Amino acid sequence: MEVFRLQRGKFGERLSGAGAALKGARWNSPGTELIYTSANRSLAMAEVAVHFTYATLPSGFFMLTIFIPDDSSIRIVKESELPSNWNSHPPVLTTRKTGDEFVRSNKHCLLRIPSAVVKGDYNILINPAHPEFHKIKVINKEEFPFDQRLFRTR
Repeated sequence: MEVFRLQRGKFGERLSGAGAALKGARWNSPGTELIYTSANRSLAMAEVAVHFTYATLPSGFFMLTIFIPDDSSIRIVKESELPSNWNSHPPVLTTRKTGDEFVRSNKHCLLRIPSAVVKGDYNILINPAHPEFHKIKVINKEEFPFDQRLFRTR
């Protein structure tokens, strides 16, 4: 399987959950390391773009293509398993507990969860502490300029 991650070039091709652990995010509390990836490039872009305006958009983003072996252990979370407000902004604590428990239990390397940004699409969260993590590799890194039309004012 291939997944995608949009990240700033200053981080190179390094896969780390340290950034997510700094402040926490929808699926992890501060202190819990998770690597957020998406099932496709457009979702990876959308997941980043919702946090910026054109004026605040940092430059220097790269799209990483990440190879995950097909036999990697995965837990799939269905939207029907989540509370009705799971995709609210700011995120609810329930979703953070889901990701924290996923990392704490260390049963699976991957957690497939629905996207809060694009209904019907999925993000794949990677547990960097799982024994299978060493099999996951960045196989491509390319510059990713954002199309300015995404951020224009009307």
